[in-house]
Amino acid sequence: MSDTAYRKVARRKSRQIRVGSVLVGGDAPITVQSMTNTLTADVEGTLAQIRRMEAAGADIVRVSCPDADSTRALKDIVRGSQVPVVADIHFHYKRAIEAAEAGAACLRINPGNIGSPERVKAVVQAAKDHGCSMRIGVNAGSLDKDLLDKYGEPNPDAMVESALMHARILEDLDFREFKISVKASDVFLAMAAYEKLAEVCDYPLHLGVTEAGGLRAGTVKSALGIGWLLRKGIGDTIRVSLSADVEEEIRVGFDILKSLDLRHRGVRIVACPSCARQGFDVTKVVAELEKRLEHIVEPVTLSVLGCVVNGPGEARSSDIGLTGGGKRTHKVFLAGLPHHTVETDAIVDHLVDLVEKRIAATK
Repeated sequence: MSDTAYRKVARRKSRQIRVGSVLVGGDAPITVQSMTNTLTADVEGTLAQIRRMEAAGADIVRVSCPDADSTRALKDIVRGSQVPVVADIHFHYKRAIEAAEAGAACLRINPGNIGSPERVKAVVQAAKDHGCSMRIGVNAGSLDKDLLDKYGEPNPDAMVESALMHARILEDLDFREFKISVKASDVFLAMAAYEKLAEVCDYPLHLGVTEAGGLRAGTVKSALGIGWLLRKGIGDTIRVSLSADVEEEIRVGFDILKSLDLRHRGVRIVACPSCARQGFDVTKVVAELEKRLEHIVEPVTLSVLGCVVNGPGEARSSDIGLTGGGKRTHKVFLAGLPHHTVETDAIVDHLVDLVEKRIAATK
């Protein structure tokens, strides 16, 4: 076994679908998405939020369409968005048809919850006519009453049965352009449901731990649940659910993927937690670097270590590295090799300059 074989993730083989211009499943990159929290009828406000998500790296965005005002606005939102737009539909089949007609790339809908077979057939036909894919979105908090009566409580078997029941409805109508999610706020329940579902179907899976919480707690919870599944090769697109600014969901999603070497976007900073050995204020430097470099989209690895204990080792595996070496000057590594020194007061400006020069040289 090579000394890097343990890092490789063997992805589950899934069929591939298209969400607008974005491929999901198969050998396509794992995509990151989020959802707006503006009133969808507010076109400018919704587009402003979408642009923030795009700047953070969003591959797909979702907007809620609970009423006719929302679907009327959707056409302008789709036109103004640089990434595919998913319409979130619950119960109202007419909203689904209107969203497809307005140009939605995907409908988030549970076909069994929108009424009669004729209504489901009409929605599927609209999706076919307008090139829409779908996402079957099962949630532990809103399982069908029959399943709750059968199982007594939300559990992995109930969630998987619900997903497959909705999938069969679409399959019977000769529609297979869909992905599936089985989300729960209980991280163990979500992980178990996704693992079971991954074994019994080949549809792309949309990962998420729903209602995960605020920025810190939600990030930890999502990283545990989503990260566990991704490490097992499960998952084709992800959404980190946070009670925080929407662009934070995108940033955390990419950080999860970068940590697992599944996708690389922007600067990945490797930094020590700091201690009495540090030759400069590592915490302050890293915070400033994160802010100054958040616009970078090209993948770059930057290590920032406060002393020579672990610094040189981390720097040797980084594109650019900094090791605290004294009270005033510190060693800079380029491509893993010691190159020059920099004074404490110039650290941030100097590292930002090195990152930007590296990117410019590769274009």
